[in-house]
Amino acid sequence: MPILNSGDIAWILASSALVLVMTPGLAFFYGGLVRNKNVITTLYQVFAVMLIVSVQWVVFGYSLAFGPDVFHVIGDLQWAFFNHVGAAPDPNYAPTIPNELYGTFQMMFAIITPALIVGGLAERVKFSSFLVFITLWATFIYDPLAHWVWGVGGWLHNMGILDFAGGTVVHISSGISGLICAMYLGKRAEHGSSSIKAHNVPMVLLGVSLLWFGWFGFNAGSAVGANQLAVNAFLVTNTATAAAALAWMLVERLMTGHATLVGASAGAVTGLVAITPACGYVNIEGSLIIGALGGVICYFSSTLLKGHFGYDDALDAFGGHGIGGTWGAIATGLFATVSVNSGGGNGLFYGNPHQAVVQLIGVAATWAFSAIGTFILLKLVDVVMGLRVTAEEEKIGLDVALHNENAYPETLTWDVASSILGSLKRPNIPSELHAEVASPPSEASV
Repeated sequence: MPILNSGDIAWILASSALVLVMTPGLAFFYGGLVRNKNVITTLYQVFAVMLIVSVQWVVFGYSLAFGPDVFHVIGDLQWAFFNHVGAAPDPNYAPTIPNELYGTFQMMFAIITPALIVGGLAERVKFSSFLVFITLWATFIYDPLAHWVWGVGGWLHNMGILDFAGGTVVHISSGISGLICAMYLGKRAEHGSSSIKAHNVPMVLLGVSLLWFGWFGFNAGSAVGANQLAVNAFLVTNTATAAAALAWMLVERLMTGHATLVGASAGAVTGLVAITPACGYVNIEGSLIIGALGGVICYFSSTLLKGHFGYDDALDAFGGHGIGGTWGAIATGLFATVSVNSGGGNGLFYGNPHQAVVQLIGVAATWAFSAIGTFILLKLVDVVMGLRVTAEEEKIGLDVALHNENAYPETLTWDVASSILGSLKRPNIPSELHAEVASPPSEASV
């Protein structure tokens, strides 16, 4: 019979909080990468996902993802509003913690995943349309995928796919969806110009640091217990992340002559992504290879693919998460070993080619479902509400145009914004700044 363990409960409570910290970390990471006229809307989009999914998950999301199986593709609604969840453990998921806590831990995964899509549609989407799209995406893309892979009865779960903390469910799904969003919305007006670059590199590093910190709850917490498996997941996560960042730095230096902090930060994220599905199944040697190759693969996918195909994946949702998650899921089928996790399986390099085949099936299914489903949802929202902001709003910046706010009031070009969009209410700027923004801005500041 399942018995509650206070140590495991404490660890998963802490892990849940760690994973939640990743979402504001992502907001800082993305916010630093966009231009200063779109900082507020980028932060707000990520923050809004926390609000929407926190409610959606307890109302019906958890039940759809982990509730009693329906045709191996979705859960039913018996667990809606966390009914029949309660304080007792569910031995199918976590035998030593309350099912209610397991559902809370999984909520944090459900929050961060759609927030990652912001990277593919940054700086050009209507906020109201974004809110509707994210609600639909969490319900019709994330919840079924979570059930396929992690839910008892899910068809990929039954097949034996190994995805310890979300390579397919979290990263491939969001990365592919980000690509579809970027292609559907089209390029930003100034795409390809020197004006599009990270506006605040310290904010980027802060965001990556929070992501790295929170990722220990993401990966090690997925052991759903304070045990040796959590220790292994923690250690290989840190190892792969550092290896990926170092590999990215080296390749960037060889290709461009410079090693940038933004590049090293992006490399660290790719390492975190790549090790996520494998962290509970691979040893140190495997994590070093997965991380280093992940850094190299994602560097070229983030530079060459966008240049060759011309899509505007603003913040590399596809290059970092879609490609990184794909590599990590495949690599799990290569480097997994039962010496790390007896409940997992051996990969190709440990004598089991079947596991590599299962991983490839899972990757292909996730790619197809995420791409097709995301396109349908985008089309639906676009027909009903419209998705893309106007050319004038994009020129001014979405912070002023959509939210009537500015992240940096000392650079406020309010007179120009008002002349283009009409009457706008000036935000409450501290009196000491009024002198700086009262005079008409120069053409250069626009």
